[in-house]
Amino acid sequence: MADDDSIPKYSPEGLSHDSVEEDPFENARKADKKNLLQWMEIAVAEPEKRVVTSMKVQDTFIVYLVETRITDKNIKYNGDGTSSLWRRYSEFELLQNYLSITYPYVVVPPLPEKKASYIWQNSPTDKFDAEFIERRRAALEIFMLRVAAHPILSQDRIFIGFMQQEDGWKESVYLTDFQSKAESRLKALSASFRLQNPDRQYDELKNYCTELESNISNLLKIRARMADKLYGIHKIHGNYGRVFNEWSGIEKEMAEPLQSASHYMNVFAQSVDGILEEEEQYADQLKEYLAFADSLRSVCRKYECLQYDVERAEDNLSYKKSQKEMLEQGKTGGTFSLSGMKTKLFGSDTPEQRDQKLKQLDEQIKHTEEEVQSTSQELQNFIDASMRDIDRFKRQKVKDLKEIFTNYAVMQIKQCKKGIAIWTSAKDCYTKM
Repeated sequence: MADDDSIPKYSPEGLSHDSVEEDPFENARKADKKNLLQWMEIAVAEPEKRVVTSMKVQDTFIVYLVETRITDKNIKYNGDGTSSLWRRYSEFELLQNYLSITYPYVVVPPLPEKKASYIWQNSPTDKFDAEFIERRRAALEIFMLRVAAHPILSQDRIFIGFMQQEDGWKESVYLTDFQSKAESRLKALSASFRLQNPDRQYDELKNYCTELESNISNLLKIRARMADKLYGIHKIHGNYGRVFNEWSGIEKEMAEPLQSASHYMNVFAQSVDGILEEEEQYADQLKEYLAFADSLRSVCRKYECLQYDVERAEDNLSYKKSQKEMLEQGKTGGTFSLSGMKTKLFGSDTPEQRDQKLKQLDEQIKHTEEEVQSTSQELQNFIDASMRDIDRFKRQKVKDLKEIFTNYAVMQIKQCKKGIAIWTSAKDCYTKM
């Protein structure tokens, strides 16, 4: 696990990344309150549409108000302990990218989707739709709360600055030079195919990601199909309501019960909007875990790059040692090489030349052994830290999914009871005819 010294130094004035600034929450750290949510409330509120025109180009975007409030009276702070500032979605993206690269052994919480997926016929598809924006706001708040609840991510000064520093925050992120730490896609792809001794637990984790993604994806597809059918069934009852209402105009003796039945049919038809809106919240919670699969894969890719570095260093060490052994034995190797051809044409090296080459090889072997030791230690540290965080994630996942499915079942039972109550009232109307 990373300690506080491994956390990038936060610089409010946009100074050097390594400059030491006074930490406004240092006393909270000393009190061992590493979870920000123990002493701070965080909310993402009041999404607002804005239009900016620059060089005759119009940019339309949504900003969100990030609010914080310190709840522990023992924490020293300036002012009344509250803060609020506006953030664009792109700034949330920058924060998430920074955390993913800076803490590659952590399953970093994902951001909500940019565009609606697994939609049904009446789902909003416009990214500026009020309902879609509200759902994204709620998901961004969950992202912030998950980061704040994480024992490592919550201590990062860039994350704290995201909530406290309105001016110069983006500059302070880029001053950390976090992008230089990112592995290239080509290296990650090469490592995944060229590993000689992959760790079995990471192979199992990759399979787990695929299964998790497949299962949740299937659930969301089924839910979308069911939403379409449910919406259609309820809206058909609106036609019943219209027919009963028109019928009441020609049946004087049955007019009152027919009008009452029409009312209940309309109530039943309109209830589907609230049902599906509530269902959408559970769908968004499942989509978060769909995106978590990518966060897990990122951890696996980083492991593969580190393992690839170790294997490459070990291969280089073996090659250097074999070179030294052949040189000591006066051999040039069994395969064709330029040095072998040179020996045949001009004779072998003098003792002084061979001693010089052996000396150079000894230095190269020593350097390579240090590289093997360093990369192996880095790999082992990564494995230990990542497995601890993956275990934390899995425990949280079981807890969250249990809560999601239980609440979804309770919601369905509640809606069914409402439907039964409506139909019971409609039945009473029919018996009065």
